Amino acid sequence: MAATPPERSGIRVSNADRDAVIDQLRDAAAEGRIELDELEERVELALKARTFADLAPLTADLPVSLPVQSAPPLTLKGGMHGARRVGAWEVPERIEAHGGMGGVRIDFTRTEVRLPEVTVEAYGEMAGVTVVVPDGWAVDTTGFDPGTGGLKDRTTPDRAPGTPLIRLTGAGGMAGVAIRHPGRWERRKLRTNPAK
Repeated sequence: MAATPPERSGIRVSNADRDAVIDQLRDAAAEGRIELDELEERVELALKARTFADLAPLTADLPVSLPVQSAPPLTLKGGMHGARRVGAWEVPERIEAHGGMGGVRIDFTRTEVRLPEVTVEAYGEMAGVTVVVPDGWAVDTTGFDPGTGGLKDRTTPDRAPGTPLIRLTGAGGMAGVAIRHPGRWERRKLRTNPAK
């Protein structure tokens, strides 16, 4: 919490204000900035705080954490001729795919993803969206609305250590969305030509 302006120091704090300070203290302890016994002491004081003047000293010696700006999503639009993201490509946290009339294909089989989770927001529209994930990657489709076209989920629930979770959201539209592991031909191509 930043230094409290004098005009606010006597104002009473809410539970949300106390919780925000406690979160900042816990983050500081996780980063090694304060010891666990000091964390307990400061949390206890935060819970008893009545005004901003009571809270301010608890975080005065800690850096102010700035909100993390998330990168814009990768947007793929099928349009008339379709869109594809295949081969080795940099995977962002969020991907938005609109099937349009030409369809969209997103292939993760040659990518390296260091993120714990990737959200794919897919809208099947007229031609559909196909998502191909490597073996060992897990998929969560609970936030997806199948619509008229539906959802074809041909993935296995087994998640290998160190692999991302693909969180599929969006709607099936008329053509639907398919998410699967590589087929026989794709596996053969990956074995015989792994670099491309």
